[in-house]
Amino acid sequence: MNPVAAAILRRLLGDGGFVSGGALCAELEMSRSAVWKHIVALRKAGYAIEAVSGKGYRLESLTGAPVAEEVAPLLETTSFGRQFIYMESTDSTNLRARALARDGAAEGTVVVADSQTGGRGRMRRAWVSPAGVNLYCSIVLRPPVPSVRVPEIPLVAAAAIHEAIVAECPGLSAFIKWPNDIIVAGRKLCGILCEMESEPDCTHFVVVGFGLNVNLDPVPEELRQIATSIAIATGRPASRARMLAAVLNRFEQLYLEWLEKDDLTFILPYLEAHAWLKGRELKIEQFSKVLTGTEAGLSPQGHLLLRTADGAFLPVTSGEAHLLPVNHEPRPA
Repeated sequence: MNPVAAAILRRLLGDGGFVSGGALCAELEMSRSAVWKHIVALRKAGYAIEAVSGKGYRLESLTGAPVAEEVAPLLETTSFGRQFIYMESTDSTNLRARALARDGAAEGTVVVADSQTGGRGRMRRAWVSPAGVNLYCSIVLRPPVPSVRVPEIPLVAAAAIHEAIVAECPGLSAFIKWPNDIIVAGRKLCGILCEMESEPDCTHFVVVGFGLNVNLDPVPEELRQIATSIAIATGRPASRARMLAAVLNRFEQLYLEWLEKDDLTFILPYLEAHAWLKGRELKIEQFSKVLTGTEAGLSPQGHLLLRTADGAFLPVTSGEAHLLPVNHEPRPA
């Protein structure tokens, strides 16, 4: 969206009624034909704009796109999303956010893209990022905590995203899969990737990136057994702008609360109540080894507690968790 079209959209959003063409011409210092060209561009982008002779223009409906003009009016935050960078396409929102963080971007700066050409998940996996359907977002954090606490952040983010999803989609049965996925009907709905730059006693910044499948339908054939979307799970499309605002609103609240605590104890009940792996027999793949056992909860630091065959409790700090075949059936709602 070009800056002039964005300015017209903000004006129509702010008024709520008709805005005369003359007023837009005066405010933007351009001719009526130039204003009309931008109205046409907004309509092509999906905005329903009524034009009535003698009255002017009125915005009838939004697109639900995750652009600042649609997200900002829904924000209840102090910092999250107040610096908002939207791109039609980029290689990776995490890469863009890391570059901005190195240049001094404020905490809460948000980078959103309509599509990614190099989206990444954990374990160096590619994240399929088509245009027009999903959320690809990264948030710059500057937590004043020792670096040892940073691995707790993905679970804070997971709890916030889970709360936002179930609030926006009542009745949707979603689960949190340690350490950073949201699962619906046994398939991945959202993945979270946190990256940081730090020294042993100082965290310079953390970038929290997430990809949330909102209106992807159908899922690409090669991913249909492992991925889903809100549109598929609920049978109806959702506003990406509303979903993003809900995530930012809840994430800021939980993040600020986390900063005041010593660990994750304050949200462990929520994480465990909605845990996809709860009590399951698991195989955990790490870069150099494979662990097996039964999920036995989370530590206050966010480690997965694995009860091994000899009865010992092993805290697992990282890895990819898989259900053993006997437990592959979907969890009940």
